[in-house]
Amino acid sequence: MALNCSYFPAGYARRILSLCMVIFLMVATISCNEKTDLKSRKVVLVILDGIPASVIEKVSTPNLDSITSYGGYARAWLGGEKGGYSETPTISAVGYNSMLTGTWVNKHNVKDNNIQFPNYHYWSIFRHFKETYPQKTIAIYSTWLDNRTKLLGEGLPETSNLKLDYHFDGLELDTVRFPHDTLSQYIHEIDKLVASKAAEEISTKAPDLTWVYLQYTDDMGHRYGNSPEMDAAVQEADRQLGEIWKAIKEREKNNEEEYLLIVTTDHGRAAGGFHHGGQSDAEREIWIASNSKFNKRFDHNPAIVDVFPTVANYLGIKIPIDHAMELDGVSLLGEVSATDLSGKIGDGKLRINWKNFGEKQVGKAWITFGNQFRYGNKDAYILLGEVNLEDESAEFDISNHAFQNAKVVLETPTGFLNYWVKNADQ
Repeated sequence: MALNCSYFPAGYARRILSLCMVIFLMVATISCNEKTDLKSRKVVLVILDGIPASVIEKVSTPNLDSITSYGGYARAWLGGEKGGYSETPTISAVGYNSMLTGTWVNKHNVKDNNIQFPNYHYWSIFRHFKETYPQKTIAIYSTWLDNRTKLLGEGLPETSNLKLDYHFDGLELDTVRFPHDTLSQYIHEIDKLVASKAAEEISTKAPDLTWVYLQYTDDMGHRYGNSPEMDAAVQEADRQLGEIWKAIKEREKNNEEEYLLIVTTDHGRAAGGFHHGGQSDAEREIWIASNSKFNKRFDHNPAIVDVFPTVANYLGIKIPIDHAMELDGVSLLGEVSATDLSGKIGDGKLRINWKNFGEKQVGKAWITFGNQFRYGNKDAYILLGEVNLEDESAEFDISNHAFQNAKVVLETPTGFLNYWVKNADQ
């Protein structure tokens, strides 16, 4: 029915028209937001093995540059606390598992590439994802079979028989098709197949959480160190990364999907670029790149253990509180209240310190004198008290407790930080 404006006072029709326009814009905005919310969020994690930040920054990497033009790049670190309880070897499988579990070696217990006794009580992000979204899909494309069978622990009772929906790996065991040569050309060929398969299945199957691992760059580092051969291997890894990036962009363009892509490495290299495993600054330094713009933590020395909570944040994974209190990283997405918790005990007092990122926020300090979580049990925490996060330090009297080590947790409005302290008085 048409509106006859002659029945209304002067200007009334204009007010009604303005009101209609406001309502229209509100409905359009809600509709747009609902459309955004309906987009399926997916994550792709890529590890390019053993590429130091100093190398990735000087070699031409147009595909990595394209990714970071949407998000960002930062130098980062791994290795736990140097000289502390969480000191972690700068070795490949150790680095992968720190990313997967969000913890250092004192928790996940993968000490070298043999992966002998992983502590599966510290769940991988893949297991947490499947527990939250059993109907969604997970995938791995890897030049090393152990990433699926040992680190993720597919099919093991200790991981509740975690099952990967898609996988492409184990080619290194096929010595007929890929005869092992001293120059690691077979690894180069496997990497190419792994990257192409990952790109193909991202395009056709679109797993919800994917891990891609490529090895050849690490082999070239061990053989040639800082060299033209290493640079060429990095350029080839970037080309392979480009296949995956192209598949992601096509999925986002043609489907109601949005992707978080995180590309990183698992360790740096010692002087000369040959070896790794120690605690030199060069071996501990890595890098993280993404198509997403991250929070303030990303500009202040992010760590490989930050990847786990970032993925959990993006995908809305429900991390049980006892697991969340064990994480050694913080999310690079959303708000961050504090990072870098540390502590020291002496003269019956516990002093803790942290780096504050929030404003006028209050946290809570907790302590437990033991480590039952590592055995699959729950720790009994005692509340020490509230703290003003802007103070960046607090002190508590714990002289009534006899112990050798304690686990301290700082609860903040955006998550938990934890730190193991040794009792200097015992």
